[in-house]
Amino acid sequence: MGSNLVRLPQPIGPDPVSIEDVEISLLLEGVFRLFGYDFRQYSPTSVKRRLKEMVAVDHLDSISSLQERVFRDPDMLNRLVSSMSIQASHLFRDPKFFLAFRRKAVPLLRTYPLIRIWHAGCANGEEVYSMAILLKEEDLLNKSLLYATDINVEALQIALHGAYSTQHIEACERNYKEAGGRASLASYFEREGRKSRITKDLRDHIVFTRHNLVTDGSFNEFNVILCRNVLLYFTQELRNRVHALLHGSLMRFGLLALGAQETIRFTTFEKQYRPLDEENNLYRRVN
Repeated sequence: MGSNLVRLPQPIGPDPVSIEDVEISLLLEGVFRLFGYDFRQYSPTSVKRRLKEMVAVDHLDSISSLQERVFRDPDMLNRLVSSMSIQASHLFRDPKFFLAFRRKAVPLLRTYPLIRIWHAGCANGEEVYSMAILLKEEDLLNKSLLYATDINVEALQIALHGAYSTQHIEACERNYKEAGGRASLASYFEREGRKSRITKDLRDHIVFTRHNLVTDGSFNEFNVILCRNVLLYFTQELRNRVHALLHGSLMRFGLLALGAQETIRFTTFEKQYRPLDEENNLYRRVN
């Protein structure tokens, strides 16, 4: 009697994924469980691009090879964190925003006896120093305390020192003027070797500390929160989670500033704010 070949039905499983996608998932899960850095809900496209850049730069065979290095080499872990962190910035970047802040937010800040401002994702410090300069020119710095946080410890060290190349400062002069600057940008710096360092009177009003928007909670109540050019690298679910943190850290009628490509619209907290300057993504909490 001849044998009959019975074809069993194919098992029904999850949607097909590539080996590379699985490697990325395992790497991100391991980084979170071993070191507490949670990049699992960052934009998949952005994460994949940054990891593949690291693989190429180090001439590795695969993301699995990168995982081996990251898990056992602290320097490689720091590089991964730096790669995932957004460090692209310069003084008075997006001058239209700073001009709008000067014209529309400053009059409100004048009514407060004490001003607390949180720069979430401060990178190398250019944004928070720009704000300190603006507040000094508006005679508000003496009653202001600025908190600058980032996930990247190396970036925080650069920000804490506040020294930049003379060429960098000169290149930002035009942005400073377009932002309503009233002096010379260089006048807020002192030469220190081959670089120029932000003056001490500005540094004294800023507190730098590590904070992870994904895993850490609120640490104060603020009149202003700037979280600019950070959320666009997160998934929508993670954006909503971070917005909950920002909303819970912002006093009623406080101000929230987002990046040029970010918006409060289509988030679960949209109805908690009203635009103060919608063109420049500056909002005021009303609930």
